[in-house]
Amino acid sequence: MDELWSEVDRFIEDRLVGTDVVLHGALEASAQAGLPAINVAPNQGKLLMLLAQIQGARRILEIGTLGGYSTIWLARALPADGRLVTLEVDPRHAEVASANLAAAGLDRLVEVRLGPALEQLPLLASEPPFDFVFIDADKGGYPEYLRWSLRLTRPGGLLVFDNVVRAGRVVDPPADDTDSQAIRRLYDDLAASAHLSATAIQTVGVKGHDGLAFVRVGAEG
Repeated sequence: MDELWSEVDRFIEDRLVGTDVVLHGALEASAQAGLPAINVAPNQGKLLMLLAQIQGARRILEIGTLGGYSTIWLARALPADGRLVTLEVDPRHAEVASANLAAAGLDRLVEVRLGPALEQLPLLASEPPFDFVFIDADKGGYPEYLRWSLRLTRPGGLLVFDNVVRAGRVVDPPADDTDSQAIRRLYDDLAASAHLSATAIQTVGVKGHDGLAFVRVGAEG
């Protein structure tokens, strides 16, 4: 099935995403720098851009930059006076991402902040709220990232979490799988809030079997 899933992803990419020299260059630069190939798939990247455009996002927060591939997709959704803040804990990743964003001509819209997310997020509390948040970082931190995202996002804002199915392990996480256990807690927290409207979808493709969660922040979120 993995081969078929990948073939369908490539079909979608060929028909609806297309060849993009800038994005391809970002992936190549990340690979040459030794970064892990754990970026979102091209069709998922375009989904993020479309969601941010539909949301009318002017301020976007990303938790987990890696080489800046998803950052480029999201920044392309911004208006000329928009702003994207992306948080990255690894100095090498931040360096590669900054170069990729500059090559894409998007560095004027994007600020890469280096350091652990749970240290950087409180510093954003004094800034204007975000319209859209994409979380694709260490899975163990997801419950805390939800709490901070709710503090930093305007009512009506949209949160998107990546990797929330974990090849199905989220249903019954093994005792030694702390990442899937944390994702399970994320679901519990989402379900317990009366001020959030959330759902998740399974995804299959070049990245295997995983999923995305979508959360709309309510008036008292």
